[in-house]
Amino acid sequence: MSGVMAGKVALVTGAGGGIGRGVALALAAAGARVVVNDIGVSLTGEGGDAGPAQRVVDEIRAAGGEAVANTDSVSSWQGANAIVQSAIDNFGRIDAVVNNAGNLRDRMFFKMNEEEWRSVIDVHLHGTFFVSRAAANYFKDQESGAYVHMTSTSGLIGNLGQANYSAAKLGIAALSKSIALDMARFNVRSNCIAPFAWSRMTSSIPSETPEEKARVAKLQKMEAGKVAPMAVFLASDAASEVNAQIFAVRANEIMLMSQPRPVRSVHLSEGWTPESIAEIALPAMRNSFHKLERSPDVINWDPI
Repeated sequence: MSGVMAGKVALVTGAGGGIGRGVALALAAAGARVVVNDIGVSLTGEGGDAGPAQRVVDEIRAAGGEAVANTDSVSSWQGANAIVQSAIDNFGRIDAVVNNAGNLRDRMFFKMNEEEWRSVIDVHLHGTFFVSRAAANYFKDQESGAYVHMTSTSGLIGNLGQANYSAAKLGIAALSKSIALDMARFNVRSNCIAPFAWSRMTSSIPSETPEEKARVAKLQKMEAGKVAPMAVFLASDAASEVNAQIFAVRANEIMLMSQPRPVRSVHLSEGWTPESIAEIALPAMRNSFHKLERSPDVINWDPI
């Protein structure tokens, strides 16, 4: 198949449905041979079968593309290496990794237990590191490669009841920057996408109050497939000069997200005391404080 990914091999985790499925299909349509990874469990971890991944593979093959299914877990070092090895065994190389696998254990911070914390960190943050690390030596040796990681405005901005998910997603943004810094000398890129889309994960958002129902109604307008073009672009050579960036994709809208930088500074030649901080520093910086806002408070306009 011809396209911007012709001749390349891409790996997509969590590709059995939603955003991952859309990305896998789009990569194949752009010419890539694709490893479709999905462990085949519910958002809360029950079950497990090859069905979701295989169905996406069947769709790709029916359209004339090449793909294989993989059901190893991103949350272990061994599983992540097996996912990458599947690309090597079936297609002989690996050119792009899309870290999309995810789960949710939403709970208010003061009620969250250890399992809810660890399970989300394991899949999102550990999974992103493990799969990325498994591909790193191949990328390094061939002096090319692209990472695309899914972050979230829940981490970049904030959200209620998602301390585990928010911490993992902000960690992914920092991990992506570190990968970009460490791997740039080998012509390897690492970028993030914060997707807004109605998917299996977002379908678990509560919708009981009028505010919650309105938020869900907005999300339902955001098709999962709208995220795929940006993922394909970032995985392709067309993005050869794009590195260490964070994009948000919301229906037909693409946003370049800011990254933490100093916004205000104060200096006192004799040094600071707690009292002088309260008297001088805080009044000088207060107007630059960030508000206690959630993602929907900041990105509050209707999707186009």
